[in-house]
Amino acid sequence: MKRLTTILMALCTIGCGTHGSPSDAASQVTMASLLDEMISYDAVTGYPAVNYRAAQVSSYDRRTVDPHEPGWFANDDGAGFERLDTIRGRVEKVLFDEKGPGAITRIWMTTNDKRGTLRFYFDGASTPEIEIPAYDMARFPVTVGEALSLTHTHYEDELSKTGGNTFFLPLPYARSCRITLEESDYTVKIPRYYHVGYRTYDNGTNVRTFSLREVRKLTDKIAAVNRKLFSPETYTDGTECTRTVTPMSNGATSLHLPDGNKAIRSLTITLSEFDPADLVEIMQRTWLRIDFDGIRCVWCPLDCFFGAGTGAPASSNWYVSSDGKGTFTSRWVMPYAEHADLRLEKRTDIPFTAVITGYVDDFDWTAQTLYFHATYHDETSIPVNNDYNSPDNLDWNFTTITGRGVYCGDVLSLYNHCPDWYGEGDEKIWIDNDTFPSFMGTGTEDYYNCSWAPVVPFATPFGGAPRADEASSHGYNTFVRTRNLDVIPFGQRLQFDLEMLSWNPGAVDYRAAAFWYGTAASAATEKN
Repeated sequence: MKRLTTILMALCTIGCGTHGSPSDAASQVTMASLLDEMISYDAVTGYPAVNYRAAQVSSYDRRTVDPHEPGWFANDDGAGFERLDTIRGRVEKVLFDEKGPGAITRIWMTTNDKRGTLRFYFDGASTPEIEIPAYDMARFPVTVGEALSLTHTHYEDELSKTGGNTFFLPLPYARSCRITLEESDYTVKIPRYYHVGYRTYDNGTNVRTFSLREVRKLTDKIAAVNRKLFSPETYTDGTECTRTVTPMSNGATSLHLPDGNKAIRSLTITLSEFDPADLVEIMQRTWLRIDFDGIRCVWCPLDCFFGAGTGAPASSNWYVSSDGKGTFTSRWVMPYAEHADLRLEKRTDIPFTAVITGYVDDFDWTAQTLYFHATYHDETSIPVNNDYNSPDNLDWNFTTITGRGVYCGDVLSLYNHCPDWYGEGDEKIWIDNDTFPSFMGTGTEDYYNCSWAPVVPFATPFGGAPRADEASSHGYNTFVRTRNLDVIPFGQRLQFDLEMLSWNPGAVDYRAAAFWYGTAASAATEKN
């Protein structure tokens, strides 16, 4: 996790506060500014003004060291931690210990026994600012709302039973942050799965360190952020641009958008005059293409572009929505400098009517502005394995992006041919010149903000599982994850791989869409 290359760009910080002490007077990053950034659709459209690199520390199996050495697919992913410390006579497992100005942007955590004490130490303090009498972020000492503290579907209230929470309240720090866990007997092996996603800002960046006092002062703001995340507003100002695809339309239907420094601020496609039984094929075999300034940036089947996956079930998050009946909305901001063309391409003979409605408005194009991309590829009969030491195990490439950009989310829609769970594999996300992944995960469902198989359908502002047909995990399944503060900037290259591990050997068919912003020269793998 520590072998990271400094990224020469960072996500734009929205708003600055005024602070009581001289050291805080010029703070560029505060909890309030991070909350503003979280609910800004514009924040990811350009290289950030406050430079940072993104990474993750997790409980991955520490036998995983090098792709050319045994242990690369080791799967004891609830046992890893950084070290043991003795603090005031207590033995504490150090889960996370990072230096420099930074901010925690996501904490994912689960276990089958929540007993223990979590402590958060900031800026080298010997006394924790946060103490939680459980291995459970759902018991955070201040109420932050259900949008920022997501309880997983298998969660049980009793301390001795199953946990599961994803925590999105940002925790900024000026100099350092250390997270520890105290257990009644640290020698007893209890699976403690966790991810801590974080940013490290450039040296000299002024960050106001987290405090519970400030959280309590921001109660109204946190409540407002929750409301916005659960009820995202779809932009309807500017110029309305529409085009209708009729049942008689063949091939592609195009829509030229207004010229100039503009941005698509919302895009809705509404289907009608079709047999509901045909929705699967219509959505999978109708593709959306958008060219910005002569560059093909969006090329994706409708079902994956709108975050629903195969079958286009109902699904909703901050960026995309599907009602499961024929109305689909995107809230990604898509800027362009001169001109843009949108095209709907039918690859099916099934008749339907589609109304395309986009709202385009002025945009302040700068040297830091990036183009929005939605890229897609699929593959069938990918082997998955339950022998985690096998030399035949596979890291499947979800996407590789060359050039500069910001990674913002993805959809994984699949058919599982195995009799049961297919998703033991971890995500491995390599940034620029990494010699070890900056993001090393603990399981496919963990990456998508839930825990424990079998997965059941769920929705959150940051994605979910729109589809999970069978309790066994056999058959069709879809995951979606969109990123707000946990976006990943990259300067030269991003490679996202998934381990192909399962409970029983077999095969899966994967359809993968990636959402990201990049320069005119940036490009992603497309294998379709």
